[in-house]
Amino acid sequence: MTDQQPNDLLHGITLEMILTELVERYGWEAMGQQIKIRCFTNDPSIRSSLQFLRKTPWARNKVEAMYLRYKRETLK
Repeated sequence: MTDQQPNDLLHGITLEMILTELVERYGWEAMGQQIKIRCFTNDPSIRSSLQFLRKTPWARNKVEAMYLRYKRETLK
């Protein structure tokens, strides 16, 4: 039996990887419209967003959910 989790799209993916991929796909403006947090709308950067998301579980959950929706769309 292996330790891999093929059905978990977040397995082995860091928050930085998630954020980078979403920014490349949608851009900061669109992300700020979908998830209303200042680190996406007011002088956004990967670094400041990571600091906020690591300390704020509800915001991290929203970003992870956005990433999962994006990944499921691309897998179709």
